[in-house]
Amino acid sequence: MAHMEKGLASGVKNISGQANTPMSRPAHALTYAQLTQELGSDAMNGLSSTVAQQRLEEIGKNVLCESEAVSPLNIVVAQIANAMALVLILAMAVSFGIRSWIEGAVITIVILVNVIVGFFQEYSAEKTMDSLRSLSSPTASVVRDGNASVIPTSDVVMGDLVELKTGDTVPADLRIVEAVNFETDEALLTGESLPVRKDENAVFDDDTGPGDRLNVAYSSSTVTKGRARGIVFATAMKTEIGAIAMALREKNSKIRPVKRKPDGTARPHRYLEAYTLTLTDAIGRFLGINVGTPLQRKLSKLAILLFFVAVIFAIVVLAANEFSNRSEVIIYAVATGLSMIPASLVVVLTITMAAGTKRMVQRHVIVRNLKSLEALGAVTDICSDKTGTLTQGKMVARRAWIPALGTYTVEASSDPFNPTVGYITFDSRRSPCQLDTDQNSSDDDTISEPAEILSKGGKALNDYLCVASLANLATVSEMDGKWHARGDPTEIAMQVFASRLDWNRLKLTTGGKPEWSQITELPFDSDVKRMSVIFKHNLTKELFVFTKGAVERVIGTCQDYYREDDEQPAEMTVEFREEILKNMTALASMGLRVLALASKRYDGELQKGDDIDRAAVESNLTFRGLIGLYDPPRPESAPAVRSCHEAGISVHMLTGDHPETAKAIAVEVGILPSRMERVRKDIADCMVMTASSFDALNDEQVDKLPVLPLVIARCTPSTKVRMIDALHRRGKFCAMTGDGVNDSPSLKRADVGIAMGQAGSDVAKEASDVVLSDDNFASIVAAIEEGRRIFDNIQKFILHVLAENIAQALTLLVGLAFKDETGLSVFPLAPVEILWIICVTSGAPDMGLGFERAVSDIMNRPPKSLRTGVFDLEFLVDMTVYGVWVAALCLGSFSLVVYRFGGANFGRGCNEKYNASCDVVFRARATTFACLTWFALFLAWEMIDRRRSFFRMQPGSKNYLTQWALDVWRNQFLFWAVAFGFFSLIPIVYIPGLNSVIFKHMGITWEWAIVIVASVLFFGGVECWKWGKRVYFRRRDTRRQAEGGVVWRDLDVEQRIFAEYLEFSLDDNADESPIEKRR
Repeated sequence: MAHMEKGLASGVKNISGQANTPMSRPAHALTYAQLTQELGSDAMNGLSSTVAQQRLEEIGKNVLCESEAVSPLNIVVAQIANAMALVLILAMAVSFGIRSWIEGAVITIVILVNVIVGFFQEYSAEKTMDSLRSLSSPTASVVRDGNASVIPTSDVVMGDLVELKTGDTVPADLRIVEAVNFETDEALLTGESLPVRKDENAVFDDDTGPGDRLNVAYSSSTVTKGRARGIVFATAMKTEIGAIAMALREKNSKIRPVKRKPDGTARPHRYLEAYTLTLTDAIGRFLGINVGTPLQRKLSKLAILLFFVAVIFAIVVLAANEFSNRSEVIIYAVATGLSMIPASLVVVLTITMAAGTKRMVQRHVIVRNLKSLEALGAVTDICSDKTGTLTQGKMVARRAWIPALGTYTVEASSDPFNPTVGYITFDSRRSPCQLDTDQNSSDDDTISEPAEILSKGGKALNDYLCVASLANLATVSEMDGKWHARGDPTEIAMQVFASRLDWNRLKLTTGGKPEWSQITELPFDSDVKRMSVIFKHNLTKELFVFTKGAVERVIGTCQDYYREDDEQPAEMTVEFREEILKNMTALASMGLRVLALASKRYDGELQKGDDIDRAAVESNLTFRGLIGLYDPPRPESAPAVRSCHEAGISVHMLTGDHPETAKAIAVEVGILPSRMERVRKDIADCMVMTASSFDALNDEQVDKLPVLPLVIARCTPSTKVRMIDALHRRGKFCAMTGDGVNDSPSLKRADVGIAMGQAGSDVAKEASDVVLSDDNFASIVAAIEEGRRIFDNIQKFILHVLAENIAQALTLLVGLAFKDETGLSVFPLAPVEILWIICVTSGAPDMGLGFERAVSDIMNRPPKSLRTGVFDLEFLVDMTVYGVWVAALCLGSFSLVVYRFGGANFGRGCNEKYNASCDVVFRARATTFACLTWFALFLAWEMIDRRRSFFRMQPGSKNYLTQWALDVWRNQFLFWAVAFGFFSLIPIVYIPGLNSVIFKHMGITWEWAIVIVASVLFFGGVECWKWGKRVYFRRRDTRRQAEGGVVWRDLDVEQRIFAEYLEFSLDDNADESPIEKRR
């Protein structure tokens, strides 16, 4: 709260261009060196963490006061404005209308309790979602203490050094200190539709308008091109966007627009149409059928359906009593209607989802909208990037090949940032395709010192290192005895390799008299797959082009290369290109990411900021060599991929790497089978494809492929979109990972878009449903497991609630046959008893079921279909069976007390109040109430696992007699909810007045024997039903396996996963059982 107050305070008397703490002049009127000095920052190392924390406490959070706070009034309205609450309100009105004061008062109390409990739970849930949204809010890459780190935008302070790249959202107003082809979209602030090119060296007058300050990047603007670094001078309400924050608070209109003609006029029926649609939208929002997640909308529709069912049941009750207008008949009708209303359902659903999102945060998954919680459990295919997701994202240069010299191999490099760790071996006689296929050096290699390597390498090595170091945005430096690196992992690995040979970029480009000065940069583009820079050699004043990128794309721009001992370049022939590709394939087959390096002298004049023709710059280059970078898979990737396969989820790797590199990593993590030679050729050709091959197929040809590719190499953003569309056409439900701006279309097209929290751009995060805070593939699997757990638990408590509703409704409807002396029906359950069971006895256990942990086999079964959702066939049958069984036992208990031991004495007026003739009915009603209460509580425990026995939920346990107790105690919320319901029955049954006046029953004695016997029968019936289901599904699976010729328990894991791809012969090893191919 203090931070918010500071943020608000900072907006007072805002002076355009000034800092949070006023400077001598506005930021755009100072050079970046002057501004850096005034703000006490450092243009290379940024602020210290201590100073940043101190400024955060003094100035406050970098937040605009534009986000709507959680509205308590809206939550209260939402608690009342739903179909379930409306039924209770209607029942209350009817009760008071017929002067049934007790029932009316109890229903009023129930409504108030529901609203109060629902309010606090919803308020807590909304606060939780707010905090989660803040976790997935835009982030900023800042440099503090010389180290680059990603922090929430709200933690950015004045003086921070911020690094920006294409797709980022500028976190605060900042003065540019370095800009390379840097452009921002400032339409939100200035209305200018075209991106604005920035110039860090420009200085303007104090009164220059915001749109003309070309040395400033504004908060909330988006980087459309290039990269930059800048010093923050204004945050929160001191920013330019903060000054007009009120203009950003406009809400989307909820009024449907009138469809007009081109001349602006509209016919009268168009106004009627707009008003009608606006009204239906408002009613839909009021009833919850067009807001919320798909499941919430489905449950709101269910509530409306149950409302009409309740009305029908009430009419049936009235009809059975000849539409008598006596109050007891009307109360009976009200009670029957109430029996179909699952009053606690929406509240429990909200709490379960909010708790699920909090649990996901602990597993490094940030949910941006609740609908993805439901979708995660239904995912059938995951399309994942490789670098940083399946791999560690910490690359190390392993091998470098220079045609004029030979092959260099880096050994024993354990620290990816430290160029002094490890050593370099050199083989002058062999190219990569002639070396061993592992990553280690051969016995013929010689270990050399860096100085010796440089002296022997000559001009060929110097030219190679210039490209590796200068066509590179990463920085590697030593500070306080520790090496630090900033930049892309690929570029860091290349920079570290260059630094091993004393060719560090900072050494070459900084200082009083730098050897090299950068003129322009052509950033990496996913279409050309190259990155180039133009540098000026300050001693000779010559300009040079340095290019790196995908091997196929770079060698296509090269015209010559240097041979061994040749001073003149040799022409780039078709044969030499094939040799390059052969060496690239050899490096890629080791799992290395291979890049080609090239350069040339640039003829002509060029000044910084001049527009240039990229095609002209990246042409007629001289090939310098290849570099192979190793990015080891994360240790958890292979187990996570295996978990996906066991869960019926296919994993596809979509990467920009070479096909051989992608294939090697895919085999290593288990995406591809290790026994590729046993895959049918037509399928093997489809399993690994390049983007160009895949994109060359039209949709019809893609649909005819025997399988969709498991690996797509050289992947482009458009290929990702086509892959998603192809999966959708095959009826798949897919998740897609992405981090760049160009990934936004595929993230939006996927059923679940997953953005990277660390490497992802703000644009990608905004387009996603889920953000991974650790960029780890294993976290996707954890999210799917959590999504399945939430789906299971929602299904469990909905089943529990609806089975109870059916039991109560059947009990009351069949109970219409119980007639008293006046011919009116006597209800087996009183209205207050029904309300108590619906709202108290059932509500807390339902909440406990929402917190239940995942069942042991949750990742060993296929995904659920969202088309059927929770209401699958098994659910519907279970609901009916449990409801009928509970109703039968309740009616049996009531009948036993009345007919067997009570002489069928239904008394007179026993629906209204107690009299001497009602003793039997009141005791029978208490017995039925006790039975239904116990059944509701015990059914909650039985719902923990819908198929396994309550007494044997852990099949592998050795605790044959006590395992059920351990399972019950494990979920302590559910345990104490059941215990409360169990013991609260005692005062309700025995407290005088409370029992006979309010609940319309009386204390029982020997009838407890009936309750206990009925409970035993309840457990017996439910256990028999579960046993029957287990037998049915076991036989069904056996029959399916027999028909397919597959005995799964005899196959190893890989055969299980890739059975539809592999071919097995009868002369295989004994441990590899024959398998008939599944078509």
